[in-house]
Amino acid sequence: MTQGDLPDRKSSGTEKGKNILIVVLIILVILSGWRLFNDHREKSKKNEEILLLTADNSELNIRLDSMTFQLDLRIQEIERLGGDVDSLVRIKEQLIRERQLETSRTAAEIANLNAQIDSYSGLLKQKDTDILRLRDQNEQLFSENQELKNSKAEVEEKVVILNYQAEELEEKVTLASQLRAENIRVAAINSRGREREDEFRNRQLSKLKISFSIAENKVAPEGIRDVYVQVLTPNEQVIFDIAKGSGTFELDGKEVFYTSKQDFIYTNTQQQLTYYYEKGSDYAKGLYTVKVFSEGTEIGSGSFEVK
Repeated sequence: MTQGDLPDRKSSGTEKGKNILIVVLIILVILSGWRLFNDHREKSKKNEEILLLTADNSELNIRLDSMTFQLDLRIQEIERLGGDVDSLVRIKEQLIRERQLETSRTAAEIANLNAQIDSYSGLLKQKDTDILRLRDQNEQLFSENQELKNSKAEVEEKVVILNYQAEELEEKVTLASQLRAENIRVAAINSRGREREDEFRNRQLSKLKISFSIAENKVAPEGIRDVYVQVLTPNEQVIFDIAKGSGTFELDGKEVFYTSKQDFIYTNTQQQLTYYYEKGSDYAKGLYTVKVFSEGTEIGSGSFEVK
């Protein structure tokens, strides 16, 4: 080997080493590029999956809101119709809790919730059928209640009529059973016991005698009756003296004075009643009125005149 061949060999080895280095660099660049490409592709894939999950979550939330709204409508209607809503309320509360969770659900969770919502759609159809049935029942009940109300109103109207007729009959019986004083006579008795009727003078009026008979009345029940006599002056004031047996009784809800009172046992035998009253002072001149009362009703009247 000559000395001239050595430089050529060194030059050839150096060139070969450079080529190998270049090849290695090229391979590294290619590998780096491939890795970057794969990383970018993986990142893009993940971003795409995230976007898809976000879209799926948004769509799921819309379905949750819609299903909650539909459930609420059924709950309100079934409650109004008097049906049971416990199961629907529990499902609604579950959906509200799901809606309040974070939207970062997995694809499996989204699929599971969508499947539940699909099953609830079938439940809504079943509840719609129940609503129609409840409406029919309520309409039937309303019709029956209306008939009962009408019947009740008719019965109440008949009761009112019967009560009115009973009150009317009772009033007629009460009127028919009232006593009646007839043949009322007023006489003046002087100090010697002599009686005088019609016109009197004060010297003839030591005592006042009022007598009458109780008319026959087959409707009036027998029993004890109080009979009051009023003697009214010409200016329509009642003559009374408590010391001589006068007092008060109730007439038309008011307390009024009577001149004399007598109770007797009514036997429907045209009994005769006589009242005596000694005034103790002179009578003013004029026309006096005598009124007879029993059981809060005027049953007769008469008059006399003092000259």
